[in-house]
Amino acid sequence: MSPDVHHHRSLRVVVDHAHELDDVLGSAIEKLQHTAASNPCCGILVTREAAGEYVVAHDESVPYGTTHQRIA
Repeated sequence: MSPDVHHHRSLRVVVDHAHELDDVLGSAIEKLQHTAASNPCCGILVTREAAGEYVVAHDESVPYGTTHQRIA
């Protein structure tokens, strides 16, 4: 029996202007949705770390097929 290994990814998003945010975050989320489809173990968490700085990551606390947000 082989161990069940999950490879979780995260992407750092940094924007200088608010009008860029939706497109850049949307693109990062879409990339992680594609990788999650091949190994459906978790959802996506978007964390705002500072003004214009976000981390988009696979997170086991988020149900597969959903995206949650939080502020660090």
